[in-house]
Amino acid sequence: MAFDIETFILDCQDALKSESPIPEIEKILKESLSEPSAVKEVLNPAPQASYSPLYVSDELTILHFIWAPKMTMPLHNHNMWAVVGVYEGREDHIFWRENPDGTLRAAGAASIAAGETLFMGEPAIHSVTNPTSLFTGGIHIYGGNFYQTPRNGWDTLSLEKRILDSETNQAIFDEENDILRLLAAEKSR
Repeated sequence: MAFDIETFILDCQDALKSESPIPEIEKILKESLSEPSAVKEVLNPAPQASYSPLYVSDELTILHFIWAPKMTMPLHNHNMWAVVGVYEGREDHIFWRENPDGTLRAAGAASIAAGETLFMGEPAIHSVTNPTSLFTGGIHIYGGNFYQTPRNGWDTLSLEKRILDSETNQAIFDEENDILRLLAAEKSR
């Protein structure tokens, strides 16, 4: 089975019109990831930390994520549901709950590998880690406009809540790529 981005996007758009859009989208993603190498071949990931849009509308965003080796995305929310899947590597998620006083506490964890998917509800707060020494590739689908929906992030040490905008989000990925370049330069010496 070949992976076709246009068909995948159309299927996700059609699923939004169904009575149960989230399970339908999760099924579409899971079926698409049944041959992870076919997805990788089509998406042709560059060996760097990145996230790029495959589709964006007010109702749906589909992003292609590449996690650098050992990369962690600090605690954040999406303020919309999400279905995520991996075609190569692994994503480890730690889930958090915000207490009435604003403090956070760990509330669970999940790990997904190639071919697996994970659903997160609108109130989910989580961190993501690529625990491997290789790049991890995945497709993340959001029930809204990822770029225009206000989101929050939390400081890794203090757990202080702050706005997570596109620039802050991109800076995390840029920092990972800077680390990769430094490591590559050290290896070449």
